[in-house]
Amino acid sequence: MLKTSLERLRIVGMMEGASFLLLLGVAMPLKYLAGMPQMVRVVGMLHGILFMLYVAAVFQASVELRWPLRRIVAALAASVLPFGPFVFDAHLRRERAAEG
Repeated sequence: MLKTSLERLRIVGMMEGASFLLLLGVAMPLKYLAGMPQMVRVVGMLHGILFMLYVAAVFQASVELRWPLRRIVAALAASVLPFGPFVFDAHLRRERAAEG
């Protein structure tokens, strides 16, 4: 199913981006508005693991596809911005479609 490093990056990026939004949009409000800190622990741990997998996937794809430093930095910067991985993925899809 996930045969290439780019496919792995795209899937992990979607999961990492979703976990970040879940952390910011659900777990943090539950912690501070409802006094339920346990959601931050669970979602935070999941997000941390997915973040590390995303960083590894970025470096694997960058080596395999010989990405310039600028693209690597953009991919890593996307991981710390809400919706960033989704925007980066859309950019990759548009680029691949333009290539043929």
